[in-house]
Amino acid sequence: MLILAIDTSAVASAALVSDDTPESVVASFATQDTRSHAEVLAPGIAALLTEAGLDGSDVDAVVVGVGPGPFTGLRSGIVTARTLSFVWGKPLHGLMSLDAIALEVAESTVAAPEFIVATDARRKEVYWARYAVASGQLPQLLDGPHVGFAGALPELPVYGAGAGLYADLVKAVPEFSSRQPEALSLGQFALARLAAGEQLLDSTPLYLRESDAQVPGPRKRAL
Repeated sequence: MLILAIDTSAVASAALVSDDTPESVVASFATQDTRSHAEVLAPGIAALLTEAGLDGSDVDAVVVGVGPGPFTGLRSGIVTARTLSFVWGKPLHGLMSLDAIALEVAESTVAAPEFIVATDARRKEVYWARYAVASGQLPQLLDGPHVGFAGALPELPVYGAGAGLYADLVKAVPEFSSRQPEALSLGQFALARLAAGEQLLDSTPLYLRESDAQVPGPRKRAL
């Protein structure tokens, strides 16, 4: 199975992953900028396909990170994934973006049996979820996702960029203190879960907050 994975919950990223390829990686890219998703995502995906000598007809499914994340960035990835899925006539699956970091933690040498993944939610808050992992197993979501203050997180090791931002308040794991969700790990997690016969999410975004944009009320009378 060949999957195009997309995630824009933090940085813009995309990857082609396949269960027919060693380590499942066909091609991938990720930016460092957290504010240019719409400008770089579509050209980046086109370049990935060209680099691999593929086109949309070769893709078996599209997987998109559904957050949590900021409104504008998250929408860029989800709209792109929905559009490509429709145009190519391919299945579309969603996966919580924090799962990407959770998989990397589970495959690392610094994984704890239970842990928190946290990313920056701005406003002095983090997006977070709690996981458990056994040796050789995929991480299992225990709780979340949530948005809240870092100081209120459970007393567990915390992985991800949210931990690095608030290392004075949480048990930050230094090796993962700048890690953001990326499409490569997201796609690998999706491959593994689909192979295990597990159901993935749909593409409904996990914003966790109300939009800052509000519909204007009626204009006040001047007199």
